[in-house]
Amino acid sequence: MFEAILTAASGISGQQRRIDTIADNVANVNTAGFRASRLNFKDALYVAGRYAYADEAANQQKGHGLMTASISRVFSSGSFIATERNLDFAIEGEGFFEIMSADGSVFYTRAGNFYLSDIGGEQYLVNGSGNLVLDDEGAPIILPDWAAAVNIGYEGQLVFTNNVDRQMEAGFLALYDFINADGLSSLGGCNYVPTAASGEPMKAERCHVRQGVLENSNVDMGQEMTRLIRAQRAFSFASRALTTADDMEGIANNLRR
Repeated sequence: MFEAILTAASGISGQQRRIDTIADNVANVNTAGFRASRLNFKDALYVAGRYAYADEAANQQKGHGLMTASISRVFSSGSFIATERNLDFAIEGEGFFEIMSADGSVFYTRAGNFYLSDIGGEQYLVNGSGNLVLDDEGAPIILPDWAAAVNIGYEGQLVFTNNVDRQMEAGFLALYDFINADGLSSLGGCNYVPTAASGEPMKAERCHVRQGVLENSNVDMGQEMTRLIRAQRAFSFASRALTTADDMEGIANNLRR
């Protein structure tokens, strides 16, 4: 009888985590570069019934509820929003910007809302958290003293300009892709690092860059609301099962008196 309580409790815990995942998606529906998450379940351990039969296929199997298998990311593209801001960039196709944090570690993101930051008297291109945006040689992007703006070509070319009569090409923006993007590990804040499952980063060949545009999150509100309703119903069913199992346990205890 106690196993029934544990099984129902696993259902409640699993659906609560599913609702939390949906809530995170909904909260980030307008976050640039955000990728929706999806919670995947698997059955908990199955054990054979008490009595064994000669035919193993006839043995009754008893399950112990469910457990979380993984939280996967959906890497489909989001919609594009024109901002007309010079330092807003969006990737068309499959690819990621390469960013370096203050401790020298490298990560990848689809969020292209960049800024200029004065570090040691020089102007660096950084993301919203102040981390350095890298070029295709793995070096931080630094504007010359005379430059007033950064322009990005369709293929990712970097062009510095003073907005009047001077400009200079300065290599390419770092754009990388992965054999299996689903295998990337999330750092939070739309940032990811490679794992053995994702493979090592490789130069992206199936993407282009748009300037003055941001990629919105790929959260589908209709789909999230459908999942929320399903999760709430499953939570309700598991709660009823827990209540029923608890009542049956109470009746069994009273019979012993």
